[in-house]
Formats: sequence, structure tokens, C-alpha cells
Amino acid sequence: MGLDPGLRRLALGTLLAAYPGPVPPDWAVDLLADGLAGHTLFGTNVHNPAQVAASTAALRAGRPDALIAIDEEGGDVTRLAHATGSPYPGNAALGAIGDVALTRRVYQSIGAELAALGITVNLAPTVDVNTADDNPVIGTRSFGADPVRVAAHSAAAVAGLQAAGVAACAKHFPGHGATVTDSHHELPTVDAPLSLLRQRDLPPFAAIVAAGARAVMTAHIRVPALTGADPATFSRAVLVDLLRTEYGFTGTVITDALEMKGAAVAAGGVGPAAVRALSAGADLLCIGARVDAEMVERVAAEIVDALADGRLARARVEEAAGRAADLAAWTRAASGSSATGDTELGYAAARRAVRVDGLLTGLEQPLVVQLHTESTIAEGRVPWGLGPHLDGVSEIRVIATETDPATLRELAGERPIVLVGRHLHRLPGGPELIADLAAQHPVTVVEMGWPAQWRPTGVRAFVTTYGASHANGRAAAEVLGLAR
Repeated sequence: MGLDPGLRRLALGTLLAAYPGPVPPDWAVDLLADGLAGHTLFGTNVHNPAQVAASTAALRAGRPDALIAIDEEGGDVTRLAHATGSPYPGNAALGAIGDVALTRRVYQSIGAELAALGITVNLAPTVDVNTADDNPVIGTRSFGADPVRVAAHSAAAVAGLQAAGVAACAKHFPGHGATVTDSHHELPTVDAPLSLLRQRDLPPFAAIVAAGARAVMTAHIRVPALTGADPATFSRAVLVDLLRTEYGFTGTVITDALEMKGAAVAAGGVGPAAVRALSAGADLLCIGARVDAEMVERVAAEIVDALADGRLARARVEEAAGRAADLAAWTRAASGSSATGDTELGYAAARRAVRVDGLLTGLEQPLVVQLHTESTIAEGRVPWGLGPHLDGVSEIRVIATETDPATLRELAGERPIVLVGRHLHRLPGGPELIADLAAQHPVTVVEMGWPAQWRPTGVRAFVTTYGASHANGRAAAEVLGLAR
């Protein structure tokens, strides 16, 4: 026997799905007509602006108020510019600059680009306070390690996006910045008392609520003082008692992707995770990136079954679907903004963020060496580095643990070496390779990852970009005098 049509439609109204490829398949459009709340776009859905605009128009043929979301943070996490790297510098760079008005303008420019393509929800900004130098998934996505600074820039980012008519979804509540594991792969733990969370992690969320953020994304992290053994996504103490009651948030609570192991493993699958998240107070359930019609139907069926067996109250699911509908209504009312994107603003901002410790002299015709770094799932395989911006300068790419310093010195000859990397303080073999090279050769280091306290000894200069976007790479090449 098939699902009750009314209950199926109710369940679909809480789901944010996805689809493969640049053209929405029929099922993705048909599900919207059946009540699906919307879709999230990923890099595989993006080929060029005209194609994205055509895709969003096709989705709206299914339902005019469909939510169309994307992770467009600027900096290291971009979907629109996944083939080249973002023309915006990202949060760490904006936080380092410290110009709140600039942050607002950058995010309004990002929002204007999204709005022009028919995208209505940006799963950004990341407002986590990155207090762990070894955080593998936040890092340069954060405005910094100071809660006051992060709060100010977070509010500005929300204001900028929403001034362009795109709903902001601040993430990841109650704060992913103190973790040293990646919730895409496992369930991280933040073992801290609520008093410390209020002082360190929560101020940016208070700021974005005050700024009128339309949505907040949950974190698949365990905070024993609040959540016990479960992730925050499944915790009523986090989503209702803390976020709604204490902080006064009235918008839409969106889950991080339920296919992530931090949620799916804890619940025993995406369907059970959806039920637990709804029960805890989430409103819009992001299924993930690897989604097909069968998975959507399976999750919807799990929600309907939970309504039947008492795991979910109908009033709770109706409340969730209502908040998702309210978000859609806001995006329709906010559409039509006259703002326009300004990528040159992003490149100019990236230049302002660059910091130089030491002297940039004698860099004529250097050997540029880029150290390979694995990307996170959040970032994806996005190009980074100085290569696209160099003017007649040779560059090689190596793996630190597989590279003999003597070979690099021989290859460089009389030329200086510019060594480029991300998160060099924790890159296997990175600090050792730099130390060996610098002991016998003129070396300048460019750090394009999170600026930890570590600094290499013996180098001519240490350049920090606070990110690895296309804009950050161009800015570094210009500061080094190596740009086209």
C-alpha cells in the first residue's frame, strides 16, 4: 500500500534534496510539484551561469516557491567557481582585515550573484569561532578565533546576503570551531561546559539572530554537557531550549547533510536521522549530495512511518514544514533586489588581507613549489595556489613526504625557492622539508591555510593569505611581484 498522499506531501515539505548533473532530472522537478521543499546545488550541478539559471528556472516549473540552496561561502568553499576558485577571499581573510563594512559588501556581492541565478538560500556564512589550530574542516572558513570579532563579521555577512534578497543560513550551531575531527567522517566531541560555550562559541549566533538571519544550520557534533552521546542535530536541548528559547531564534533550523557520518551513523541511516532531527526541533532536513528519487521517497516514508508509530507528533512535522514554507515565502518576497555582484571587490579585499613577515627581496625568477594538500569534503577539489597567476615563472607540485630537499635545491640552482602550502604546521613532512631547504637555500614560504602560531625558522619571509581562493592566490602572486 502506498503512502497517504497528504502525509507524504507533509513529509516532503521538510526535505531539501539534491540531484546529479547540470540538468534537473524529471524526478527532481516532479517531487517539487508533489511538495518537496527544495534542492541544494553542488559543484556537479554547476557548469556556467547560463546553465545554472536555466536549471533554477526548470526547478521552479515544478513549484514557483521551491527553495534552491547552495554552499557559496567564498574563499575555500565555492560551488559557483569550483572549476577555478572563488573571486572572493573568504572569512579568515575578511576577519584579518577587520573591516566589518567590507564584509557586508562582499557578502552582498555574493548574494547578488546568487540571486541573479535564481538561488534563494545561501548555506553561509560559517560563523564558527575557530579556536583549534588543527581543526580539519573549519579553519579559513571562520572569521577568526576571537568571539567578538567573529560575531561582528557574522552579523555583517548575514546583513549583506539578505540585502541582496538571499536568505542566510548561519552555521554550525552550537559551534564547530573547537573540533579536531571532521563530522563528514565521524562524530566530533566538544567536551566543554555550557559556560564556556556561551563565552567562546555562542556569541556569533546571538549576533546573527539579532541581525535577522532567516536560517541556522545544525552541527553534527557531540557536546556532552548539552547533548549527551548524541549530535547536536538530534538534541532538543540545543535546537529548542538553547537556540529558540534562550537566543530567541524564530527562523528555520536547517540540518547539516544527514548523509554525513556524524549524523547517519549515530542514527542508523539517513531516514532514522531525519526522524530524530525533526523530533529534536529541526525544520528543514538537508539530505546530502548523493541523492536520487528513491532516497527521497525512502526518507519521506520513514517520516510517515514515524508519524504512525508515535516517534513523531504530527504537530511537530506541521510546524517544521510551516517554517520551511515561511522561508520560501520570505525568499519570494525578497527577490528582485537591484544589487549586482562585484568580483573586483573580492580581489581587492584579498590584497588587503595578505600579511608579510620578513623581506620580499631577491625573488626574480624563483622556483615555485606547491605542496600537495588533501581537500576536505566541504571544499571539494577546487584549484588553488599561485600557478594561474604567475608571469613566466616555473612551478612544480610535490608531496612533502615524498620529496628530497636536495633534489629541489638542485632544480632551483641559483634561484630562490617560493614554497606554497596550506595548513603547513600540520602537513605531514611539511615543516621538516621547509627547515631542511631553508638551512641551505633562500626560501620564502606562502601559507594559504589557517594561520596557526607555528612559524618556520630560517626563511627569508613568511607570507600569509588567510585562504586559498583564486583571489587569495592572485593577491599573493602580486605581493611577491610574480603576477601577470
